[in-house]
Amino acid sequence: MPEGDTVHLVARTLHRALAGHTLVSSDFRVPALATVDLSGQTVLEALARGKHLLLRTEAGWTLHTHLGMDGRWRVQSAVSKGFGVPAFQVRVILLTDFNRAVGSNLRLVELLRTNQEERRLAHLGPDLLASDFQVGEALRRLRSRPERQVADALLDQRNLAGIGNLFKSEVLFMTGEDPWTPVQQVRDLPGTVDLARRLLQASCRQGGLQSTTGRRSPAEKNWVFQRQGQPCRRCSQLIRVARQGDVPGQERLTWWCPRCQAGPHGPTGRLDLGR
Repeated sequence: MPEGDTVHLVARTLHRALAGHTLVSSDFRVPALATVDLSGQTVLEALARGKHLLLRTEAGWTLHTHLGMDGRWRVQSAVSKGFGVPAFQVRVILLTDFNRAVGSNLRLVELLRTNQEERRLAHLGPDLLASDFQVGEALRRLRSRPERQVADALLDQRNLAGIGNLFKSEVLFMTGEDPWTPVQQVRDLPGTVDLARRLLQASCRQGGLQSTTGRRSPAEKNWVFQRQGQPCRRCSQLIRVARQGDVPGQERLTWWCPRCQAGPHGPTGRLDLGR
Protein backbone atom coordinates (compact mmCIF):
# COMPACT_ATOMS: atom_id res chain seq x y z
CA MET A 1 0.00 0.00 0.00
CA PRO A 2 1.42 3.44 -0.89
CA GLU A 3 2.96 5.55 1.87
CA GLY A 4 1.56 8.96 2.75
CA ASP A 5 4.21 10.78 0.73
CA THR A 6 3.11 8.98 -2.44
CA VAL A 7 -0.52 9.97 -1.91
CA HIS A 8 0.40 13.60 -1.24
CA LEU A 9 2.40 13.68 -4.48
CA VAL A 10 -0.58 12.22 -6.38
CA ALA A 11 -2.77 14.96 -4.90
CA ARG A 12 -0.24 17.57 -6.00
CA THR A 13 -0.27 16.19 -9.56
CA LEU A 14 -4.08 16.17 -9.71
CA HIS A 15 -4.24 19.70 -8.31
CA ARG A 16 -1.87 21.06 -10.94
CA ALA A 17 -3.78 19.37 -13.74
CA LEU A 18 -7.37 20.06 -12.67
CA ALA A 19 -7.64 22.93 -10.17
CA GLY A 20 -9.28 26.00 -11.67
CA HIS A 21 -10.57 24.08 -14.67
CA THR A 22 -14.14 23.09 -15.51
CA LEU A 23 -14.95 19.44 -16.02
CA VAL A 24 -16.13 18.78 -19.56
CA SER A 25 -17.25 15.30 -18.57
CA SER A 26 -16.97 12.71 -15.83
CA ASP A 27 -17.27 8.95 -16.05
CA PHE A 28 -17.68 6.86 -12.89
CA ARG A 29 -17.28 3.15 -13.52
CA VAL A 30 -18.50 1.99 -10.13
CA PRO A 31 -22.13 0.92 -9.65
CA ALA A 32 -22.98 3.38 -6.88
CA LEU A 33 -21.93 6.39 -8.99
CA ALA A 34 -22.74 5.14 -12.47
CA THR A 35 -25.30 7.88 -13.11
CA VAL A 36 -23.37 10.76 -11.52
CA ASP A 37 -22.35 13.62 -13.81
CA LEU A 38 -19.96 16.33 -12.61
CA SER A 39 -19.68 18.05 -15.97
CA GLY A 40 -19.86 21.83 -15.74
CA GLN A 41 -18.38 21.90 -12.24
CA THR A 42 -15.07 23.65 -11.63
CA VAL A 43 -12.42 21.82 -9.63
CA LEU A 44 -11.29 23.85 -6.64
CA GLU A 45 -8.45 21.70 -5.34
CA ALA A 46 -7.07 18.23 -4.81
CA LEU A 47 -5.45 17.35 -1.51
CA ALA A 48 -4.51 14.39 0.66
CA ARG A 49 -5.42 13.42 4.19
CA GLY A 50 -3.03 10.66 5.15
CA LYS A 51 -3.59 8.03 2.47
CA HIS A 52 -6.94 9.45 1.35
CA LEU A 53 -7.38 11.66 -1.73
CA LEU A 54 -9.96 14.45 -1.82
CA LEU A 55 -10.92 16.37 -4.96
CA ARG A 56 -13.30 19.28 -4.31
CA THR A 57 -15.55 21.13 -6.76
CA GLU A 58 -17.12 24.58 -6.54
CA ALA A 59 -20.56 22.97 -6.36
CA GLY A 60 -19.77 21.63 -2.89
CA TRP A 61 -18.94 18.04 -3.84
CA THR A 62 -15.84 16.05 -2.88
CA LEU A 63 -14.64 13.01 -4.75
CA HIS A 64 -13.05 10.77 -2.12
CA THR A 65 -10.75 8.00 -3.32
CA HIS A 66 -8.26 5.61 -1.75
CA LEU A 67 -5.54 3.87 -3.75
CA GLY A 68 -5.45 0.69 -1.69
CA MET A 69 -2.72 -1.71 -2.80
CA ASP A 70 -2.88 -1.27 -6.57
CA GLY A 71 -4.73 1.97 -7.24
CA ARG A 72 -3.31 4.74 -9.35
CA TRP A 73 -4.21 8.12 -10.82
CA ARG A 74 -2.77 9.13 -14.20
CA VAL A 75 -2.90 12.58 -15.78
CA GLN A 76 -2.96 12.59 -19.58
CA SER A 77 -3.62 15.00 -22.40
CA ALA A 78 -7.30 15.53 -23.02
CA VAL A 79 -6.89 14.04 -26.49
CA SER A 80 -5.06 10.87 -25.38
CA LYS A 81 -6.32 7.73 -27.07
CA GLY A 82 -5.63 5.12 -24.40
CA PHE A 83 -5.83 5.02 -20.61
CA GLY A 84 -2.40 3.53 -19.90
CA VAL A 85 -4.14 0.54 -18.29
CA PRO A 86 -6.73 -1.98 -19.52
CA ALA A 87 -10.16 -0.34 -19.71
CA PHE A 88 -11.67 -2.81 -17.22
CA GLN A 89 -9.36 -1.43 -14.51
CA VAL A 90 -10.58 2.15 -14.93
CA ARG A 91 -12.85 3.43 -12.17
CA VAL A 92 -12.98 7.21 -12.76
CA ILE A 93 -12.35 9.52 -15.73
CA LEU A 94 -12.35 13.30 -15.27
CA LEU A 95 -11.95 15.40 -18.42
CA THR A 96 -11.20 19.11 -18.85
CA ASP A 97 -10.36 21.02 -22.03
CA PHE A 98 -6.67 20.36 -21.42
CA ASN A 99 -6.20 17.24 -19.28
CA ARG A 100 -7.73 13.91 -18.46
CA ALA A 101 -7.35 12.28 -15.04
CA VAL A 102 -7.82 8.51 -14.95
CA GLY A 103 -8.20 6.58 -11.70
CA SER A 104 -7.64 2.83 -11.97
CA ASN A 105 -7.88 -0.06 -9.52
CA LEU A 106 -9.00 2.32 -6.80
CA ARG A 107 -10.01 0.59 -3.57
CA LEU A 108 -12.56 3.27 -2.73
CA VAL A 109 -14.53 5.72 -4.86
CA GLU A 110 -17.29 7.79 -3.27
CA LEU A 111 -18.85 11.22 -3.63
CA LEU A 112 -19.44 13.31 -0.52
CA ARG A 113 -20.75 16.74 0.24
CA THR A 114 -17.64 18.74 1.08
CA ASN A 115 -19.11 19.69 4.44
CA GLN A 116 -19.26 15.95 5.28
CA GLU A 117 -15.53 15.33 4.83
CA GLU A 118 -14.58 15.78 8.45
CA ARG A 119 -17.24 13.35 9.62
CA ARG A 120 -16.18 10.78 7.03
CA LEU A 121 -12.48 11.01 7.96
CA ALA A 122 -12.92 11.64 11.67
CA HIS A 123 -11.26 8.31 12.49
CA LEU A 124 -7.92 9.43 11.04
CA GLY A 125 -5.15 10.61 13.33
CA PRO A 126 -3.12 13.75 12.59
CA ASP A 127 -1.58 13.77 9.11
CA LEU A 128 2.21 13.68 9.33
CA LEU A 129 2.47 15.83 6.21
CA ALA A 130 -0.04 18.47 7.26
CA SER A 131 1.35 21.94 7.86
CA ASP A 132 -0.50 22.00 11.18
CA PHE A 133 0.46 18.48 12.28
CA GLN A 134 -0.71 17.99 15.85
CA VAL A 135 2.11 16.04 17.44
CA GLY A 136 0.50 16.15 20.89
CA GLU A 137 -2.67 14.52 19.61
CA ALA A 138 -0.68 11.88 17.72
CA LEU A 139 1.26 11.00 20.88
CA ARG A 140 -1.93 10.89 22.92
CA ARG A 141 -3.48 8.41 20.51
CA LEU A 142 -0.34 6.25 20.39
CA ARG A 143 -0.17 6.13 24.20
CA SER A 144 -3.87 5.32 24.58
CA ARG A 145 -2.93 1.64 24.18
CA PRO A 146 0.40 1.47 26.01
CA GLU A 147 0.71 -2.31 25.70
CA ARG A 148 0.47 -2.31 21.90
CA GLN A 149 3.55 -3.19 19.86
CA VAL A 150 5.07 -0.02 18.47
CA ALA A 151 5.21 -1.21 14.85
CA ASP A 152 1.47 -1.92 14.90
CA ALA A 153 0.72 1.38 16.61
CA LEU A 154 2.66 3.37 14.03
CA LEU A 155 0.83 1.68 11.15
CA ASP A 156 -2.60 2.38 12.61
CA GLN A 157 -3.94 5.38 10.68
CA ARG A 158 -6.21 6.19 13.62
CA ASN A 159 -3.10 7.19 15.58
CA LEU A 160 -1.26 9.16 12.94
CA ALA A 161 -1.89 9.17 9.22
CA GLY A 162 0.69 8.55 6.55
CA ILE A 163 3.07 5.80 7.72
CA GLY A 164 3.18 2.58 5.72
CA ASN A 165 5.26 -0.56 5.96
CA LEU A 166 8.37 1.01 4.47
CA PHE A 167 8.67 3.97 6.81
CA LYS A 168 7.50 1.90 9.79
CA SER A 169 10.41 -0.51 9.38
CA GLU A 170 12.94 2.18 8.48
CA VAL A 171 12.06 4.52 11.37
CA LEU A 172 12.32 1.74 13.95
CA PHE A 173 15.69 0.67 12.56
CA MET A 174 17.02 4.23 12.60
CA THR A 175 15.92 4.69 16.22
CA GLY A 176 17.28 1.27 17.22
CA GLU A 177 13.89 0.13 18.52
CA ASP A 178 12.71 -3.48 18.57
CA PRO A 179 9.47 -3.42 16.50
CA TRP A 180 7.74 -5.63 19.08
CA THR A 181 8.41 -3.22 21.96
CA PRO A 182 5.23 -2.02 23.72
CA VAL A 183 4.52 1.66 23.13
CA GLN A 184 4.95 2.39 26.84
CA GLN A 185 8.53 1.09 26.70
CA VAL A 186 9.69 2.96 23.60
CA ARG A 187 12.67 5.04 24.62
CA ASP A 188 11.81 8.19 22.65
CA LEU A 189 8.31 8.13 21.22
CA PRO A 190 8.27 11.88 20.33
CA GLY A 191 11.58 11.44 18.53
CA THR A 192 10.22 8.44 16.64
CA VAL A 193 7.20 10.42 15.43
CA ASP A 194 9.37 13.39 14.52
CA LEU A 195 11.73 11.20 12.48
CA ALA A 196 8.80 9.66 10.61
CA ARG A 197 7.52 13.11 9.73
CA ARG A 198 10.91 14.33 8.55
CA LEU A 199 11.43 11.26 6.36
CA LEU A 200 8.02 11.68 4.71
CA GLN A 201 8.67 15.38 4.14
CA ALA A 202 12.08 14.65 2.61
CA SER A 203 10.56 12.08 0.27
CA CYS A 204 7.95 14.60 -0.90
CA ARG A 205 10.68 17.17 -1.59
CA GLN A 206 12.55 14.56 -3.63
CA GLY A 207 9.57 13.51 -5.71
CA GLY A 208 8.82 10.31 -3.82
CA LEU A 209 12.36 8.92 -3.72
CA GLN A 210 11.70 7.30 -0.29
CA SER A 211 15.38 7.14 0.54
CA THR A 212 16.20 6.75 4.23
CA THR A 213 19.95 6.23 3.80
CA GLY A 214 20.45 9.41 1.78
CA ARG A 215 21.37 7.47 -1.34
CA ARG A 216 19.42 7.44 -4.59
CA SER A 217 20.25 3.99 -5.96
CA PRO A 218 17.29 1.59 -5.55
CA ALA A 219 19.69 -1.00 -4.14
CA GLU A 220 21.08 1.37 -1.52
CA LYS A 221 18.28 3.73 -0.50
CA ASN A 222 16.84 1.78 2.45
CA TRP A 223 18.30 0.27 5.62
CA VAL A 224 16.10 -2.80 6.11
CA PHE A 225 12.94 -2.58 4.00
CA GLN A 226 12.72 -5.60 1.63
CA ARG A 227 16.35 -6.52 2.44
CA GLN A 228 15.68 -9.83 4.21
CA GLY A 229 18.68 -12.16 4.12
CA GLN A 230 21.06 -9.33 3.22
CA PRO A 231 23.70 -7.94 5.60
CA CYS A 232 22.82 -4.94 7.74
CA ARG A 233 24.52 -1.81 6.42
CA ARG A 234 25.70 -1.01 9.96
CA CYS A 235 26.65 -4.30 11.61
CA SER A 236 26.56 -6.97 8.83
CA GLN A 237 24.01 -9.12 10.69
CA LEU A 238 21.46 -10.56 8.28
CA ILE A 239 18.25 -8.55 8.02
CA ARG A 240 15.17 -10.53 9.03
CA VAL A 241 11.48 -10.32 8.22
CA ALA A 242 8.42 -11.59 10.04
CA ARG A 243 4.69 -11.12 10.00
CA GLN A 244 3.41 -8.82 12.71
CA GLY A 245 -0.04 -7.63 13.71
CA ASP A 246 -2.59 -7.77 16.48
CA VAL A 247 -5.53 -8.52 14.17
CA PRO A 248 -5.56 -12.07 12.75
CA GLY A 249 -5.53 -12.07 8.98
CA GLN A 250 -4.33 -8.48 8.77
CA GLU A 251 -0.70 -8.98 9.71
CA ARG A 252 1.93 -6.97 7.86
CA LEU A 253 5.59 -7.73 7.22
CA THR A 254 8.20 -6.10 9.44
CA TRP A 255 11.88 -5.90 8.53
CA TRP A 256 14.53 -5.41 11.21
CA CYS A 257 18.12 -6.05 12.21
CA PRO A 258 18.32 -8.46 15.19
CA ARG A 259 21.54 -6.85 16.40
CA CYS A 260 20.93 -3.11 15.85
CA GLN A 261 17.38 -3.49 17.17
CA ALA A 262 18.04 -6.13 19.80
CA GLY A 263 15.35 -6.39 22.43
CA PRO A 264 13.45 -8.91 24.54
CA HIS A 265 10.19 -8.56 22.63
CA GLY A 266 11.06 -9.97 19.19
CA PRO A 267 9.15 -12.86 17.57
CA THR A 268 9.75 -16.53 18.14
CA GLY A 269 9.18 -19.36 15.75
CA ARG A 270 9.60 -19.46 11.98
CA LEU A 271 10.59 -16.27 10.20
CA ASP A 272 9.48 -15.55 6.66
CA LEU A 273 12.98 -15.20 5.27
CA GLY A 274 13.23 -15.17 1.52
CA ARG A 275 9.90 -13.47 0.83
